[in-house]
Amino acid sequence: MEKNQKKVYIETLGCQMNKSDSERILGILSHFDYEKSEENEADFFIINTCSIRKLSEDKAYSKLGVWGKMKEKRPEIKIAICGCVAQQEKEGLLKKFPYLDLVFGTHNIYELPELIKELEKPVPDGERIRICAIRDKAVEEKEFNIIRSKGINAWLPIMEGCNNFCTYCVVPHTRGRERSREVETILAEARKIISEGYKEITLLGQNVDSFGKDLKPDNNGIKPNFAKLLAELDKLEGNFRIRFTTSYPTDITDDVVETVKNAKKICECFHIPMQSGNDRVLKAMNRRYTRAQYSEIVNKIRTQIKDVTITSDFIAGFPSETEEEFLDTISAIKELGLDYSNTAAYSPRPNTPAGKMVDKFIPNDIKKRRLAELNDTVKKASLASNTQDIGKVYEVLVEKINENDEKNGNARIAEGRSRNNKVVHFKSETAQIGDFINVEIKEALVWCLKGEAVADISNPSTAICKEACAKKEAASLK
Repeated sequence: MEKNQKKVYIETLGCQMNKSDSERILGILSHFDYEKSEENEADFFIINTCSIRKLSEDKAYSKLGVWGKMKEKRPEIKIAICGCVAQQEKEGLLKKFPYLDLVFGTHNIYELPELIKELEKPVPDGERIRICAIRDKAVEEKEFNIIRSKGINAWLPIMEGCNNFCTYCVVPHTRGRERSREVETILAEARKIISEGYKEITLLGQNVDSFGKDLKPDNNGIKPNFAKLLAELDKLEGNFRIRFTTSYPTDITDDVVETVKNAKKICECFHIPMQSGNDRVLKAMNRRYTRAQYSEIVNKIRTQIKDVTITSDFIAGFPSETEEEFLDTISAIKELGLDYSNTAAYSPRPNTPAGKMVDKFIPNDIKKRRLAELNDTVKKASLASNTQDIGKVYEVLVEKINENDEKNGNARIAEGRSRNNKVVHFKSETAQIGDFINVEIKEALVWCLKGEAVADISNPSTAICKEACAKKEAASLK
């Protein structure tokens, strides 16, 4: 007898950690005969939320409203909310959205089987089971399938939570304190990812460099840390890359830098949020470093690791930020030669000290202007960084193929990323998604590089080498 296949649609907002959580949720639901579907086909709707900025929270509420109208016509469908907004707002969401059936948080994804069973219990006509399941402590991890997104990259969480309590950030309140996964659990998941054919693994954590601080020493008395984990992952067999995000500046140890420098599979890229270039604002944000200390860390990494890319995050219009202090952020991006930065205007968040600084809030029009100037500075910095790459040869992992690119005379264009996370476009008749191809950079644009594939003489079996040889042979016959 065939099982009754049910369909689930998950909309994911926010960071890579949320994307990874959604993959785990899909895997758990697959044990209950749910399969991933398009929005218009689903029986079960889940919004996985982000509360870093109010805009993300508003997007989640808007989507719930759309599903609520769908439920008027199809009362049998189930609607759930999870993620950081759920962890933050708790049972208040059931009161706010009467069509909502389930609220679960960031700490209890692995409790979902029990919640689904409770939700699907038969009830008398006209009655509904509505559940709010928010936990203050994380539910123990359980082994379930993970239904990963198709592609070349796989997310691999190594830890969750944050102990830093920056005054603008809600993460410690929604994700909790730092919790590291066991080393062997991470290595086992990495091996499985490699066996499934993924070419890139991105290690995730709100602060990956703090990995292991909460773990006990192993049987040999050796305490795990991030550098040792990276070294163990680098030893795994297979042709793949390793990336990691995010790094807190002062937690990047010399051992981590040395490990990245000497590793074969770990990419030369650090994402190190600075948030402001002014020391007073950094202190008001409760960031545990000065501009000079951040600069020292960046320079140390650049000195030791060739062609490294360093990216950052910045906030425009933090409460009480003066015009002169904002200009310190602009000058920091220029002086440090940051390759790229994410930017945002300050958004007050619940339960944060900065969110209570109402008398010091910057007017929206000023925040908007500062953000525009910040974005313009980032744009110029990105172009300057990319221009320095002209003439270099980078190994590119192909992510996309455009068979007939109109902007390039309907040529077949391959797109991928270099080890240092630069987007690269190049023409190729043979490149396939998942190929590693050496590309000489010929042109620099603001957000990407353009180049020409070159033969890898150390590996004559590669597709690009065959392509080059075929062209050479054809030319000799003319």
